[in-house]
Amino acid sequence: MAPTEETLSSDADDNPSAARASSESPQPAARMPRWLPRAMVLALALVACFRLATWAFDQLTGLLLNILIAFFLALAIEPAVDRMAARGMRRGLATGLVFLAILIGTAGFFTLLGSMLADQIMTMVQDFPKYLDDVVRWINDTFHTHLSRLEIQDSLLHSDWLQSYVKNSADNVLDVSTQVLGGLFKTLTVTLFAFYFAADGPRLRRALCSVLPPTRQVEVLRAWEIAVAKTGGYIYSRGLMALISGVAHYILLEALGVPYAPALAVWVGLISQFIPTIGTYLAGALPMLIAFTIEPWYALWVLIFVVIYQQFENYLLQPRITARTVDIHPAVSFGSVIAGTALLGAVGALIAIPATATLQAFLGAYIKRYDVTDDLRVHGRTRRRGLSALARIRAALARRG
Repeated sequence: MAPTEETLSSDADDNPSAARASSESPQPAARMPRWLPRAMVLALALVACFRLATWAFDQLTGLLLNILIAFFLALAIEPAVDRMAARGMRRGLATGLVFLAILIGTAGFFTLLGSMLADQIMTMVQDFPKYLDDVVRWINDTFHTHLSRLEIQDSLLHSDWLQSYVKNSADNVLDVSTQVLGGLFKTLTVTLFAFYFAADGPRLRRALCSVLPPTRQVEVLRAWEIAVAKTGGYIYSRGLMALISGVAHYILLEALGVPYAPALAVWVGLISQFIPTIGTYLAGALPMLIAFTIEPWYALWVLIFVVIYQQFENYLLQPRITARTVDIHPAVSFGSVIAGTALLGAVGALIAIPATATLQAFLGAYIKRYDVTDDLRVHGRTRRRGLSALARIRAALARRG
């Protein structure tokens, strides 16, 4: 006879060890959820894709920076290319002529600057004993010493730091050559990309708009137009201010009798305008050095003129020239240059101002503005009388109405 449920329960009560053994018998293992392996594979695939994308971005950072520079260069020259194309000239030929003009101007500038620096360095090397005699004589007369130029020259020529510097310079010739070749390759890359961007601008815009709905196409074309206007305006306004700065400094240097005044004027004009904020002082260092070799007081006059002209440019000249092109606040301009330098280095410093002006103009086209209330906290206390009179006129008109 088969044991009944009552019999089994009674046996368990009579034999507790058997009940404990039956309760501790192994249970079947829980099965892994079916989605867990897929989730693990997907997570590993995402991590691998992220690492691969990070590695690719690090490797292509230089190329992306070159493309960014080429894009802003193409935006800068596109107004000139458009004007030439509107007169019936092919865009490729117009772009080539613009780049040819840029190449001729750049080559001429560096040729003048190189010849000037070479001649000036040779002159300074030839006159070095005379300068050293003057310095030694001044030290002996001031501090009552008995120094000799020959002893100083001998100690300098046989010093350990000079010998180590010459040895390191000889060892670094290959590195310098590699950097020069790399710079030439980057310049060629930027030039080619900028040429294609400018010559095929309409085709590039059509290709970009072909993947967007009509409403987005209007926004993209509007942003492109603003970028072209602001970047071109920035370049042309800087070029005009560079011309004015060069002429002003040429007059000063020619009046002082400083040699190579035309080349120095071109140097000051370009460096002071295309290196933001501190470019004027960096550009003025070279004329000051050359003026010092002629007469030490001339260097002081050049410094005074540079400081005064910088103030004239900041407060009178620049606001009038850039009012219709890149009208941004000086604090915003300075902050954008710092941010661009922190993000992209020298490239960011160069493109920071046109990029900020483009963004400001694009946002200004979509941000709704309202009339500002006649409050002293907004307009300042200098307009107190005008505001009170205006308020009385408005109150009288309101009462009549």
